Amino acid sequence: MFIALSELIMNTVALPELKTSTCRENAPINIDCRASAPASSELVLPTPRELREHLPVDPALSRRIAEQREAVRAVLEGRDERLLVVVGPCSVHDPRAAREYAERLAGLASRVSDRLLLVMRVYVEKPRTTVGWKGLAYDPGLDGSDDMAYGLALSRELLRDIAAQGLPLATELLQPMVAPYFDDLLSWVAIGARTTESQVHRELASGLEAAVGFKNGTDGGIQVAIDAMRAAAHGHRHFAVDLDGRPVMRQTPGNPHAHLVLRGGHGAPNYQADKVAVCRHALEAAGLSPAMMVDCSHANSRKDHRRQGEVLLDVLNQRLQGNRDLIGVMLESHLFEGRQPLNPQALRYGVSVTDACIGWEMTEHLLTVAAERLK
Repeated sequence: MFIALSELIMNTVALPELKTSTCRENAPINIDCRASAPASSELVLPTPRELREHLPVDPALSRRIAEQREAVRAVLEGRDERLLVVVGPCSVHDPRAAREYAERLAGLASRVSDRLLLVMRVYVEKPRTTVGWKGLAYDPGLDGSDDMAYGLALSRELLRDIAAQGLPLATELLQPMVAPYFDDLLSWVAIGARTTESQVHRELASGLEAAVGFKNGTDGGIQVAIDAMRAAAHGHRHFAVDLDGRPVMRQTPGNPHAHLVLRGGHGAPNYQADKVAVCRHALEAAGLSPAMMVDCSHANSRKDHRRQGEVLLDVLNQRLQGNRDLIGVMLESHLFEGRQPLNPQALRYGVSVTDACIGWEMTEHLLTVAAERLK
């Protein structure tokens, strides 16, 4: 199928190097022609519409995704008392392992569906503090070749296949230009701690049909997320790219299902009952829904993946004590525990190449216990 995709890639355009002759003594902008930066290049990618037509979503699957989105909204609004659980690998680097994980999760979801709404985390973009592997959509070969046309197609195919297994999908939308390649498949979207403050991501969230969770800042502060929720709830006119790749002015309706995700900050957790109460008061003071999710990883687990279960159990206890503001959790989980260096020649199957994850056995145990305790 990806041979056909190559027909969508039109051409490679090399940008000319800056020549000394382009400098003018009286130029309005000072151009230092002595700076010999490497020449840039552009590769024309398939448009979102072309990729959607190449990997279409049939009407039955589209209806199911709409129903799954409504189920997530019902949890956020308190109409559904189930616990929303966004669970899966920190990032997807091996589609085969992701499909196996999805098959296992789909089986578990059917067994706990009366108490838990399981949504699979399928992250194909990864934010980097400096440099590093940016995710399946960017570098599917894991080797710096950055075949983004193949990465986009591989990512969409994977998301569609997992959705076809009956699982709602979650991802982090990092690059707004990538969103239209996938957003028709998503039921829940994360805006990460590094991008919650970004106006561009708030505008993006305001036009999504999926519910959007804004994480608190990396310093643990929630005000940036509160500001983001308020911004995303309003309609915006903003610069965007349409399905045909054309720049457009987009009018968005606003997203009434933006909510707070507590992920801790600077090594300190913020999932405990007293911290949650403070967050509730801040949300109510801002006129926002007090519905919150807890990210059991990152600073809440003190960056120790094995402590995610400890965080989950604390959230369950708060729920059992009557706190219905905690509507969901996030777990980083893979087929096998831990993490490994990104070495394409020596990868262990089913082990994360980004953040360390709990393994499948622990995942199944924790979610089974959660379902039993919430009965």
